[in-house]
Amino acid sequence: MPVRTPQQERSRVTQARLLESTVECLVEHGWSGTTTTVVAARAGVSRGAQLHHYPTKSELVMAAVEHLAERRAAEIRQEAAVLPAGPQRLDRVVDMLAAAFTGPLFVAALEVWVAARTDPDLRAALVPLEARVGREMHRLAVDLLGADERAPGVREAVQATLDLLRGLGVANLLSDDTHRRQALLAAWKKQLAALPGLAGGALANL
Repeated sequence: MPVRTPQQERSRVTQARLLESTVECLVEHGWSGTTTTVVAARAGVSRGAQLHHYPTKSELVMAAVEHLAERRAAEIRQEAAVLPAGPQRLDRVVDMLAAAFTGPLFVAALEVWVAARTDPDLRAALVPLEARVGREMHRLAVDLLGADERAPGVREAVQATLDLLRGLGVANLLSDDTHRRQALLAAWKKQLAALPGLAGGALANL
């Protein structure tokens, strides 16, 4: 593994500060209130250093969303690594995935999605990024659920799970939707548990 020089390490730290601050600004101030100047000040980074790493707001935001999505996926994998096998694993995995659609990263991503609807340049940059993040999230869900996508309906069930969680995350933005979300997730977990091709599902009980 290559050894970082002090300059490379400082550069890495600067980038990390900028990316974290970008997400925090998107959550607190929305797209319009997130400027490169505000982000640099929040990160404690000079304007020149910010421009060196990310010359435009779009580049900064895209990098922040990608970086945080990768970090959150790694955290979920670490959390799942200690989960026991058995029927309760499916419940815990769905809850962990649900948390990914209610946290700061999801809120920040929504701000970017809405802005991209009327900004052709931002949309052009966002669409391939979201496609890549979406594929990674699907692959993560498949791994964590122990899904055999060769079994009928399993691939669709995994994608439906992610779509459901995304929709519940949006519903939770303006008001506390915890009670309804928990009831819906409990019903959906039962559907998944009865599906052959999922760890903890019907095949596991044969």
